[in-house]
Order: sequence, then structure tokens, then C-alpha cells
Amino acid sequence: MSTPRIHIVTLGVSDLPRSRQFYEACGWTASSASNENIVFLKGGAGVLALYGRDALAEDALAEDLPTGFAAVTLARNASSKEEVDHWFAAAVAAGARELKTPQEAFWGGYSGYLADPDGHLWEFAFNPYFVFDEHGNLALPD
Repeated sequence: MSTPRIHIVTLGVSDLPRSRQFYEACGWTASSASNENIVFLKGGAGVLALYGRDALAEDALAEDLPTGFAAVTLARNASSKEEVDHWFAAAVAAGARELKTPQEAFWGGYSGYLADPDGHLWEFAFNPYFVFDEHGNLALPD
């Protein structure tokens, strides 16, 4: 059996060109596999995909319901507080809505939250207890 992995996270978006522009402004790079229906963004060991919200619901045979807070966040971990501040400012400048300004966290790190143009929540964080491997991936303890 293979090791469990998340290979692709797909976000349903209301305006694919706007979302692509937002994520590219935040430093992601679109793959040439992208087309007018889907965007694949390279990010280390995983891929972030952007797909029309209606089409994603249809493909999953799911009803597209407004969710408000969906109890899911995505996270981008940094190697310093300054890096968190940099990414956070770049995302806000690209159109993100600030929810929680980066600040010292109760668990000993530093983090802030924002929402992308479709309301998907992102946490930008520095966790002094996490280390990165030689490829820039989180290396969690066993």
C-alpha cells in the first residue's frame, strides 16, 4: 500500500479568471495543463485546482448550497513571522478579505486568517515547532 497523500485540493470558484489572477498574484504558478475550464496551480508536493463552483457540484452529484463557514481552512506555513506578514500583505493586496491580522497565537506560533475572493479560508502561519524538509515540505514528527 502507498503512503496516504493529498495530491490535489480543488476549490469551487464563481469566476475562474478572477481566481486564477488572485492565486497567481499570491505566488502560485499555473500549469500548462490548465484550460478555460480548470486551473492547476503548482505548490510544492501538492496541487491546488480551481474549477467552476457549479461544474464542481454537478461533477460530484452534490447540491450547491451556500455554506457560510464550512469548518475547513487551508494553511500556508512560513519559516518566519516576517514571511507570514509578507504573504498576508500580498494576498490582501491581490483581493483577499482580512479576517484576523497575523498575531501571536496561544499555541506558541504566529498566524492570521483571510478569505480568498470566493470566501475560502486561508491561515498563514509560522509554527516554531514545525520544520521543513529539503524540498520545503512540512516534516512532522513520527
